[in-house]
Amino acid sequence: MNYDFDIEIERRGSGALKTDALLERYGRDDLQALWVADMDFATPPFIVDALRRRLDHPIFGYTVEPADYRPAIIDWLRSLHGVEIDPDWISFVPGIVKGIGLAVNCFLKRDEKVVIMPPVYHPFRIVPELNRRQVVWWPLKEVDSEAGPTYAIDFDALESIIDPKCKMLILSNPHNPAGVVWSREDLERIADFCAKRGIIVLSDEIHSEMILPKARMAGKKHIPFYSVSDAARRCSITFAAPSKTFNIAGIVSSYAIVPDEHIRNRYFGFLKANELDEPTLFAPIATIAAYREGEEWRRQMLEYVEGNIDLVEEFCRENFGDKIKAWRPDASFLVWLDCRGLGLNQEELVALFRDKAHLALNDGAMFGPGGEGFMRLNVGAPRKDILRALESLKSAFLE
Repeated sequence: MNYDFDIEIERRGSGALKTDALLERYGRDDLQALWVADMDFATPPFIVDALRRRLDHPIFGYTVEPADYRPAIIDWLRSLHGVEIDPDWISFVPGIVKGIGLAVNCFLKRDEKVVIMPPVYHPFRIVPELNRRQVVWWPLKEVDSEAGPTYAIDFDALESIIDPKCKMLILSNPHNPAGVVWSREDLERIADFCAKRGIIVLSDEIHSEMILPKARMAGKKHIPFYSVSDAARRCSITFAAPSKTFNIAGIVSSYAIVPDEHIRNRYFGFLKANELDEPTLFAPIATIAAYREGEEWRRQMLEYVEGNIDLVEEFCRENFGDKIKAWRPDASFLVWLDCRGLGLNQEELVALFRDKAHLALNDGAMFGPGGEGFMRLNVGAPRKDILRALESLKSAFLE
């Protein structure tokens, strides 16, 4: 089946955070929404059909976990990543960010610290801080690769950053906002370091199903953190979900994978004690449909998204030169725009996009140190919408 990703769908008035929170978040609602990380493509029909079949039954009472829920996850991970996991390692969680917050409260004392690697997904900072734990910065370093500028992990700085109070590290794997796919060697080094020091690694792998075709051709491959070594299995909780890949973020479909029995008993016991391990009615139905029927849709979607990334990269090169450069991601539909060549401070940069180009992107500064001078662009939308946004930015740039 050929899927059409060029169809434009009006989301305003549907309760979509992306559009209906613009006035609250940006101070104006006349903006093209290219910020929050969901796509403007229709949710795949096989997921909609599965939900509709369940809606045909007129009672939505208490429910049990479907028999195929865990097998569908296991088979999907085997097919996609070549890994084997035990069904007992899996638990539903009510969202990955919530799962991180629950882990912080489950494992850390009030005086213990969380290590994060900025610039990185902002809830990694916000959630521990709001739970009254100190956050420790382990900044990534900028490097040049064959595909262009990207980030690398600064292992030389790690010893000077960590102290005995550091008991948790949150890893974005693949990285958000720059879409970096970490190597096996990188993951092994993190696992060895953390396992020796009793540091629990929370690996957020929500973008792991979205390795882009050109990155795959260049040998990039997502490696689940728990699979790289015995050390990784002893010290980790991995979070994943079909929500980004299949555009079902509003259906909470996240799950945790915990190989280590001690960590699993403690974390899953915490979830169970608070009845947080029980999926909502539609989450397993959507997950099973996505993982049993979704491979062809996923492949076509990624090819289309990569076409959008090509468009952004070429447009920036031809129209902005060194002023605005698009960093090419290995994974996902997010593009990290390096706007430092404009010579603007962060307030001026945000104003250029919001007030002159009438675009709502994510302010790079929210991702922590190293994010200043950047904006995060969501290209998970029909191509004509991306081109329209780029033309608006060009007009603002030329003013």
